[in-house]
Amino acid sequence: MKMIVSALFDSVGAIFNVVIVMVMVWLMFAILAINLLSGKSFYCSIDKYRYHTKFDCNVAGGSWRVFDSNYDNIFQAMLTLFIVSTLEGWPDIMLVSVDSTVQNEGPKIENATAYAYFYIIFILIGSFFLVNFFIGVLFMKYADAQKSEKKGFTPEHINWMALQRMVTEARVSHEKVNKPDGLFRAKLYRLVTSDAFDIFIMSNIILNMI
Repeated sequence: MKMIVSALFDSVGAIFNVVIVMVMVWLMFAILAINLLSGKSFYCSIDKYRYHTKFDCNVAGGSWRVFDSNYDNIFQAMLTLFIVSTLEGWPDIMLVSVDSTVQNEGPKIENATAYAYFYIIFILIGSFFLVNFFIGVLFMKYADAQKSEKKGFTPEHINWMALQRMVTEARVSHEKVNKPDGLFRAKLYRLVTSDAFDIFIMSNIILNMI
């Protein structure tokens, strides 16, 4: 436990560097998204695919709205990219971009399918690749902590310590020390610990699911 805590504290500085790299990459994607999709996330509350302008929407009795996840400013863009990076609900955000038309107009179904590649590239770089940086840093620091803990010991010492740890942690199995003494209880014990009983119970569970 001490080694794990030490590795976590040692990895704080490296994780901070990874966070800086991640923010810079997200910032580049956010700026690109603002240039491509700024002002293209509006829709009419009545029928977003029927009324494409604010005037037509208001005449029809609806309200002109903007999707919660949009790229109208740098803050909204970074927040939207963060949602996409969590991989929760990102297809809905992508479909809003795919259906976008021009600034200040409503969406049309699959009007700009090329925007889907933007999300695929961002997920590959901004999510999978950078998140693995965190895992790599933690593994590296944990390996360094292991090496420092074993520094000065020969392989014979390490094997001896592992053997002693295995001996001290060895426990007699529950089945060997808790067998019932009575004849009837012993028969029931052998029944419920048999492989046939396990198969019977599992079969009942499967039949119940069906």
